[in-house]
Amino acid sequence: MTIPHITSTRDDALATLLEKAINNKTKPLGSLGVLETLAKQVGMIQKTTEVELHHPAIVVIAADHGVVAEGISAYPQSVTWQMVENFLSKGAAINVFARQNECALYIVDAGVNHDFGPRDGLLSRKVGLGTRNFAVEPAMTAEQCNAALAAGMALVAELDGNVVGFGEMGIGNTTAAAALMHKLTGIPVAACVGAGTGLSADGILHKQRVIEAAVRHHATAGEPLDVLATFGGFEIAMMAGAMLKAAERRMVLLIDGFIVTSALLVAARLQPAILDYCVFSHCSDENGHQRLLDNLAARPLLRLDLRLGEGTGSALALPLLRASVNFLREMATFESAQVSEKSA
Repeated sequence: MTIPHITSTRDDALATLLEKAINNKTKPLGSLGVLETLAKQVGMIQKTTEVELHHPAIVVIAADHGVVAEGISAYPQSVTWQMVENFLSKGAAINVFARQNECALYIVDAGVNHDFGPRDGLLSRKVGLGTRNFAVEPAMTAEQCNAALAAGMALVAELDGNVVGFGEMGIGNTTAAAALMHKLTGIPVAACVGAGTGLSADGILHKQRVIEAAVRHHATAGEPLDVLATFGGFEIAMMAGAMLKAAERRMVLLIDGFIVTSALLVAARLQPAILDYCVFSHCSDENGHQRLLDNLAARPLLRLDLRLGEGTGSALALPLLRASVNFLREMATFESAQVSEKSA
């Protein structure tokens, strides 16, 4: 498996030019706050002061997880395929938000335990009918993990825009994400595990114990790809591959919630420079997400207590990304507007 090589966006000369362009707009120095930081980041990604966004897309990748056999979810596995049907019917939150923000939306079957047949609007990249139960055996074989990574890379290679957001659907995937987080960061399992789709306190404790037992069972898994294959999901692996390819193409990556961030964690352990390309949409209400963001030294744009997934945070953050680019492109300078600059 060939992992794309990601180069850092660092360029001191370009950074100076971007700062000068931002500071010369008709506003007090630094008064657009995080939007100024974001504008500079986009400029560094695109290697220009003439920044632009075109054809933004959100890719929602769905798959099932064998670990649901351990009773770690408040919902049955069938909800995964039912929600995919909802996406295809344009009835889910992500459909509403993507439509509202004029963003292309792609729905991908990475490994749902259901036969959809040929369907308009569904990209079939099925690696299998869900992963195996990682409480008993590795979730994926190395070959399946590589296939999912490669499929994600191929998906992004076909996009014609320069900004891509990520979303997911998969009953049981917060359990996989929490296991990945623990194994790759060393943060205690209890701090990684949350309610997911709505578990009770007892359910959360059970989920924690399932992960702890699985970690002991698979104690030898340590390298990022081994950890991904052992505890991950087809959708998580596919997102990791897609993120790596997107960064290689110097696209802006909109990172959604806990599960998407766990996929990024894997990608970042493989290619740390990928973080230069990431815009963190929000901090979700899922326990563990803040700790995971802290581990990645990430600053989220929004805090809306979201806990839905689907890429909804990515869609909601897109207008802020557009605002950062548009002020740099369109806002007058002190000279062009004949506005006096600060005198002292």
